[in-house]
Amino acid sequence: MIPDYWQQASAELAQTDPVMAGFVEQFSGGSLMSRGDPFVTLARSIVGQQISVKAADSVWARFSAAVPVISPNEVLATPTDALRACGLSARKAEYLGDLARHFIAGEIHVDRWGAMSDAKIISELTAVRGIGVWTAEMFLIFNQLRPDIFPLDDIGLQKAVALHYFGGERPARRALAEVGERWRPWRSVATWYLWRSLDPVPVEY
Repeated sequence: MIPDYWQQASAELAQTDPVMAGFVEQFSGGSLMSRGDPFVTLARSIVGQQISVKAADSVWARFSAAVPVISPNEVLATPTDALRACGLSARKAEYLGDLARHFIAGEIHVDRWGAMSDAKIISELTAVRGIGVWTAEMFLIFNQLRPDIFPLDDIGLQKAVALHYFGGERPARRALAEVGERWRPWRSVATWYLWRSLDPVPVEY
């Protein structure tokens, strides 16, 4: 699903920022796209933490085979030994269990997210063990298609802003945040274009 705001956001970014105008022209035809069920997306983010993409894909494939229906109840019903056999560390197995328990207990309010602020959803998600602010921000960008997320701790964003706005010098966190202010209320879109400037392959999550 392509965000309904994408064309408007891209046009407004191009009008106010010459660098963005170049990206909008260069990467026309691409956009963020939402994929997957929230529980599955969050589970996959936990599985992929601190390992390479290739390793994460391999572990996820084994996990998917061991838990054919990836749902909170099924994850909790799967013995820890079976999860460990997929290549998950003991800590990640615990994190998946905690995520499942939060969903089952109704502490993750997917049905209310439409009326909740970005900060409220981040707070809700980071209450789960193994989900930090960066993971929650990536989830809001790629799964929920929130238009104005600016992940200050993202290395790719830092590199791209350094390259295009600071002559290659990595900006301090405060300076990065100040640059981002020019892109409100479309900071997710600006971030996507900045990621693309480093890697022409569309960013997915």
